[in-house]
Amino acid sequence: MRNKFLFLTLLLYSMGLFGQHKQPSDEYAKAKEIIQDLDSIVNPNGIQERYKVHIGGVDQWVYARGQNKENPIILFVHGGPASPISPVMWMFQRPIEEYFTVVNYDQRGSGKTYNANDTLHLNNTIKITQYVDDAIQLAELIKKKYKKKKLILMGHSWGTVISMNAALKRPDLFYAYVGIGQIINTKDNERLSVDYALKEATRLNNSTALKELASIAPYPGNTPVTRARIIVARKWPQYYGGLTAFKNDSKYFFQAPLLSPEYSYEDVKAIGKGSLFTLEKILPEFLNVNFKNVHQFPIPVFMFMGRHDYTTPSEPTSQWLQNVKAPVKKGIWFENSAHMIPFEEPGKMLVTLLNEVKPVCK
Repeated sequence: MRNKFLFLTLLLYSMGLFGQHKQPSDEYAKAKEIIQDLDSIVNPNGIQERYKVHIGGVDQWVYARGQNKENPIILFVHGGPASPISPVMWMFQRPIEEYFTVVNYDQRGSGKTYNANDTLHLNNTIKITQYVDDAIQLAELIKKKYKKKKLILMGHSWGTVISMNAALKRPDLFYAYVGIGQIINTKDNERLSVDYALKEATRLNNSTALKELASIAPYPGNTPVTRARIIVARKWPQYYGGLTAFKNDSKYFFQAPLLSPEYSYEDVKAIGKGSLFTLEKILPEFLNVNFKNVHQFPIPVFMFMGRHDYTTPSEPTSQWLQNVKAPVKKGIWFENSAHMIPFEEPGKMLVTLLNEVKPVCK
C-alpha cells in the first residue's frame, strides 16, 4: 500500500488504498452479513434509521442509531474533508449507542452524498460557510424529528472546523461541543506535523524521509500548498505514528468501508472520488482556518486530544483551551492515541462521554 494520504483524515483515497481495490469477493459479502446482523438494533425502544434529507440545496445521507430513543443525541461531524464516518462507525460506535443516540451524516461531496448529487450542482457550494449552514440545518431537523431540546455536537478533524463554527453561530442548539483532533490554526498544525516528522526521521537516520521532507521545506512556508506537497507532509508524520499511535499505517481504517453494512462497493469508490472533487475547491480556504481569536465560547467545550496526534497536533488545542472562557471547559488527554481516538481508545472515549459530557445535558 502506498502511504500517500492527504490532510486530516486522509483525503486521497483514490491515490492510496481505494484506488487499488478490485470488486470485493463473496467472502466480503458474507462478512458484511455477519457485521450487519451483529450491528442490528432490535431493541423496540431503539433507533436505527438511514435516510436522505434535503439540506443546503442538496440531498445528504443521514444515519441515526441508538438503543434507547430517550437518550441524548450526539450529532457527529466527520473529518476529511469528504472522509465519511458512516462506513466505519460499525468498528467503534456500538457501545456508545447504549447511552446516546448517534447521528452521522455524509457531508456534501462525501461518500453516499457524493453519489446522490450532480457534481455540477455541487461545484460552487464547497465552501466552509455552506458546510456550517448544513450542520446547523441538520441539527434543527434532528432536534425536531427526535423531539429533543438540544444536541451534543461532536466534530472530528476537518469536522471540527465545521462544528466549531456551528457552535459559535447557533449555541442555542447544543448542550456542549466535543472536539476530537481539533483544528485551531491550520498552518500551525501543518508546521508542527512536519517538524515532528523531521525530528523522527533525523533520530532514526531515515535518508528517504529526510530527502522528501527537504523537498517541501519550509512547510507550509510561503510557497503554494499543492497536492504534491501535502502528500509528503502527510506521509511521514503518519508513518511515524501521527495518525494511529505506534503504527506506520492505518489499514484497518481504510479497508473497513468494504465491510460496512451501510455501503455498497459503488459507495466505497465514491469516497475517493469525493475526496478528489473536494480537495482543490476547499484547500485555499481551509489553509486560512484560525480560531486563535476566539476567546469566549458560549457552551461547555470538551477537547479530546491524542497525545501522539501529528495529523492535527494537540498542542495548539491545549494552549487555546487554557486561555478561552466558557461555561465549562476541559481537555482530556488520550495517552495511547494519535488522531483516531474513537478507534484507538474507544473505552476511554465512552467513559469520558459518560463522566464529563453527559452531565451537562440538562
